[in-house]
Amino acid sequence: MAVFAFLPCRKGSERVPKKNIKPFNKFENGLVELKLKQLLGCAAIDKVILSTNDNEILDYAATIKNERLVIHKRDDALCSSSTSTDELVAHALSLVPEGHILWTHVTSPFINSAQYELIIKDYFEKLETGFDSLMTTSLIHGFLWNKNGPINYDRSKEKWPRTQTIEPIYEINSAVFLNSAANYLTLNDRIGNNPYLYAMDKIIAHDIDWPEDFVIAEAIANNGLAEL
Repeated sequence: MAVFAFLPCRKGSERVPKKNIKPFNKFENGLVELKLKQLLGCAAIDKVILSTNDNEILDYAATIKNERLVIHKRDDALCSSSTSTDELVAHALSLVPEGHILWTHVTSPFINSAQYELIIKDYFEKLETGFDSLMTTSLIHGFLWNKNGPINYDRSKEKWPRTQTIEPIYEINSAVFLNSAANYLTLNDRIGNNPYLYAMDKIIAHDIDWPEDFVIAEAIANNGLAEL
């Protein structure tokens, strides 16, 4: 039943320079400082495995005196922009060969300790009902089209239905992927064949991918709109 948090943090960012460690809100060491605080503050997580090739992050992490934190210096070959998620899945399994792997990112700053606690609790409950894994999602209630037309409503029945009545689409927000190491081994994937789609509030699920996302996240944090 042990849960191991896997936190990949490669050096560099093509979109937001030094995204992982530049100052954020009151955190001098930025998102990685905040995320390690949140993960280590969650009693349901047995160990936090930080995998990075960034020397600044390694130096900062070395100052944290917590026996639950495991620091792994990742090979640069696994840290390029061309590194595939499949390669990182194998890497995560090599670090966590048993138990359950909670894959998360520093770019989800509003998934705090309490949120992780709730997600892990829900994961184990859902395992008892037939699901084999969990991933966090954001619900989209809106008019979604591809080049062939609408994909989540039927215009032959109603051209402009109320958005509240449209079947929501689940967008994967990459905040948490929670799965057993056994499934990693047999499926080579960070989710199983029947994942539970854990829907989250829009602000809590905010993901930092572009420069404007970082600015928005700081505004949310600085104005106390989400608990860190």
